[in-house]
Amino acid sequence: MSISMYTASVTVFSRQLTALLAILDKAEANATERKFKPDVLVTQRLAPDMLPLSTQIQIATDAAKGAVARLSGREVPSWPDTEVTFADLKARVQKAIDYLATFKPADLDGTEDKKVTIKAGGEDVTLRGEDYLLGRATQNFYFHVVAAYAILRHNGANIGKRDYLA
Repeated sequence: MSISMYTASVTVFSRQLTALLAILDKAEANATERKFKPDVLVTQRLAPDMLPLSTQIQIATDAAKGAVARLSGREVPSWPDTEVTFADLKARVQKAIDYLATFKPADLDGTEDKKVTIKAGGEDVTLRGEDYLLGRATQNFYFHVVAAYAILRHNGANIGKRDYLA
């Protein structure tokens, strides 16, 4: 028996975004404990050519909302990337969780063979729904969630594998 597209998307994204929200809470508490403003973390990165924490979270939430919207046939919501505070980042993650909650299994199940067209390297690429979800969308999502986790951990947040796995 194969896993449903709803379970592979909404359930997975929601669980990981909820874990990300908890990680952000722990990082904020750690910053307060260490007597610095959590907002300084928003622009942190692991390497000079890496995107900052804010962008990692923006891309992760975009990946989740974009995947379920495309698969269900809904218009992908456009959210401005204007987060400059820790509270802004947490609100964006919560907004993504709330958006995912608007989907039902009937919206996504049966979309394994649906054609999904995305831009990749400036070119249109068309994939089967299952290939898009499992081969592109979730990998992109996890990459940016892990990058956000790593940035926070590198900056001293008291988080570990259990926090990431929720």
